[in-house]
Amino acid sequence: MMKGRMISPGTVEGEAIVTTEPIGFYGGIDINTGVVIDKGHPLEGESVKGKILVFPNGKGSTVGSYVIYGLEKNGVGPIGIVNKETETIVATGAILAGIPCIDQIDISKIKTGNILSLNADTGEITIKK
Repeated sequence: MMKGRMISPGTVEGEAIVTTEPIGFYGGIDINTGVVIDKGHPLEGESVKGKILVFPNGKGSTVGSYVIYGLEKNGVGPIGIVNKETETIVATGAILAGIPCIDQIDISKIKTGNILSLNADTGEITIKK
């Protein structure tokens, strides 16, 4: 189990999709499909839909908050977000969208395909597989 800080409350369990690179939501993820479209990004071509998105931090425009909200409203967003350090763009988007989010996590211990139990209310993540 890993303990972090709650950014947006909620609990969820699901498959992790992980990158060591920051994510810019505005222009980086297609709001209609949930597919990463940022050219050259390690997750380019991958979908965040229904996954727990694990990345160090966000980057870019404040419009990114609304992209996170739009992903959720379009049914193509992540079900949870885990960061090393959540900055205000991702925090605002996760809160607006109601996506459980925690930070202050050593994301190097999480691999794509791991099944995570994320309890943002207590700031805890358990790797189940």
